[in-house]
Amino acid sequence: MLSCLLYSAGAVAQVAYPKALTLTQTERRTVDLKQGMTLEEVEKLLGKPKRTALRAQVGLHEPQGSLQWTYTWSSPSQSDRSLQVVFASRSPEQWVVNSWDWTGY
Repeated sequence: MLSCLLYSAGAVAQVAYPKALTLTQTERRTVDLKQGMTLEEVEKLLGKPKRTALRAQVGLHEPQGSLQWTYTWSSPSQSDRSLQVVFASRSPEQWVVNSWDWTGY
C-alpha cells in the first residue's frame, strides 16, 4: 500500500513539473505569443521559466512595474540562447505580456 502511495506521489510531481521544452520546441511555440496573454497562458504555452525578475516603478497616479520571465538554453557548440518575456501590470494580480525578445542570436 505504501509503495502505491509513493508511486502516486511521484506521478503527481511529474505532472506538476513537466520536462522543459527544447530550444526548437520553444521557437515553434513562441509564434503563438501575443501581447495581453496572462501568466497562466504563457506558462501553459512555454512552461515555467528558469529565472524571474520583478522591477517596480512608481508612477504619478498608480504603481506600475514589469515582471520578466527568462527561458535559457546552452549548448557546448553554440552560445547561450535565451527568451525573455516581459509582463506589465497595473495591479499585482493582473500581469499580461507586454513584450518578448530573443538574445544570443
